[in-house]
Amino acid sequence: MQLISVNVGQEQPMQSAKLSGVTGIYKLQVTGSVAITPLGLAGDAVVDVKNHGGVDQAVYVYGEPDYAWWSAQLGDELAPGTFGENLTISALESAFLHIGDILHIGAVALQVTAARIPCVTLAARMGDPGFVKRFRAAERPGVYCRVLAAGAVQAGDTVQLEHYTGATISVLEMFRDFYDPHPSEETIQRHLAAPIARRARADVEEKARQRKNASQ
Repeated sequence: MQLISVNVGQEQPMQSAKLSGVTGIYKLQVTGSVAITPLGLAGDAVVDVKNHGGVDQAVYVYGEPDYAWWSAQLGDELAPGTFGENLTISALESAFLHIGDILHIGAVALQVTAARIPCVTLAARMGDPGFVKRFRAAERPGVYCRVLAAGAVQAGDTVQLEHYTGATISVLEMFRDFYDPHPSEETIQRHLAAPIARRARADVEEKARQRKNASQ
């Protein structure tokens, strides 16, 4: 695989960007070397810190095959960064990854922690109020990653995938289960055993509490 594009965004006003009225979803391709720190790409704005960013969701990654699918569906060529991802990678289909998988890009190591859940900001970015449902149905979410090893990357770098060998779930399973308000005990435990992002873990733990309360 190859790093097709490195994308960084600045704060911009957006009427539908939740309460803040600004967003960092508009990412532009940058040339040259870009530093990746434990909190993400240097110079990249993270506005909605309740749902994005932090050490467990420091970098958002999307794949070229998923972009090709969307371009065909929408009848328009989508440029890297359209979905707000930091890194666009060739031959990467997010649904087939697993939580814990590691992407090696030179000295940088990124561990997959969560599927991207669409929100109203993405719908506004795409100019389609129904895009949240469309993105969910497509099941091509892209992945959030934590930074295991910091460093610098640039377009053209080779990307190697290391499969996680511990307890895990697929990215597609995580994406689908997010929308299940009443997961089974087995599903809950499978999620909690995987190295998922903290926000995702808190959501699963809350569902576990609700399940326990309902059974009492």
